[in-house]
Amino acid sequence: MLPKTRVVLGLLLAVAVLAGSLQGADSAPGLTKGTPGLKMAGALAFGPNGILFVADPQSAAIFAIDTSDRPTSPASGELKVDGIDEKIAGLLGTTAKELIVNKLAVNPLSGDAYISVSRGKGPSASPAIVRVNRQGKVTEVPLKDVLFSKAAISNANEKSRTEAITGLAYVKGKVYVSGLSNEDWASNLRIIPFPFKETDRGTGVQIFHGAHGGLETKAPIRTFVAYDIAGETNLLAAYTCTPLVKFPVSQIKAGEHLKGTTVAELGNRNKPLDMVVYQKNGKDYVLIANSARGIMKVDLTGVEKIEGITKRINGTAGLPYESIASLKGIEQLAPLDKDHALVLQRGEAGGLSMVTIPLP
Repeated sequence: MLPKTRVVLGLLLAVAVLAGSLQGADSAPGLTKGTPGLKMAGALAFGPNGILFVADPQSAAIFAIDTSDRPTSPASGELKVDGIDEKIAGLLGTTAKELIVNKLAVNPLSGDAYISVSRGKGPSASPAIVRVNRQGKVTEVPLKDVLFSKAAISNANEKSRTEAITGLAYVKGKVYVSGLSNEDWASNLRIIPFPFKETDRGTGVQIFHGAHGGLETKAPIRTFVAYDIAGETNLLAAYTCTPLVKFPVSQIKAGEHLKGTTVAELGNRNKPLDMVVYQKNGKDYVLIANSARGIMKVDLTGVEKIEGITKRINGTAGLPYESIASLKGIEQLAPLDKDHALVLQRGEAGGLSMVTIPLP
């Protein structure tokens, strides 16, 4: 019979081996411990196992950061924080006036919200990411000594660096990125498999802009979301002034050109901010937050059959929509669960609040 001490040591060793294997299973492959060195924290998207993808337009790169935020089940209930800008500013040692809120995302594993911000303005601004739980507690996400990986974009636009990366999404093992490149067709879509290995030139995309009455290849996609149409994954993309365009994912091929199908014109003098696709009463909709035209609820019925807009449009055309007049001052929009969205809402007094809203 083994001595008692050897039995205990054997059990401890077995536990340690099991813990190590579980930790390895939780962590995404291809990540190494270190400091990402972000110059800017822009668009956000969540991938598997609490991996947060962060766009850094200044560095022309996408970072995958392990947040270690993977509980056994997500939190429930609404997420509401009044004066979220003041709370973030206080945490980061600055003021709300010196804080720029860039993007909002929700980790589907935990239900916690993540917000990318800039402390200060101009070239000296420093990036930060904060996490907000259901109790309204705000904490800073570590960006030093973390597990991460990086995908560099070699042909990012240098003259308009802030628009080098404008949109980000994780879909079925791949990261989709929109922005401006230095190619002739500057508007670009690229697909980066995860774990990261290397990136390509992406695909130059062209659209017909009804409000402008012509083809465009240099206007960046402002926001996009993945949506299956007739069994095929598409990207629904929104541009300034506000064409809504579909791109079949199967046709996004490196080094080639792709013309999208403009399925709606939603009004000029406007910049789309965020999009959420959802289902209600058996129908599919996309909810779009805008800079000047409020919240739009676009009915996606028949999107697979609609003919693309190819002529100048005065006003609106294509897929029908309604404006949600009760939702005002929305600056950020993200899906929270199948029935709710999370928004950052600017009040009449100028402050920013985090609010849970039912999907209309």
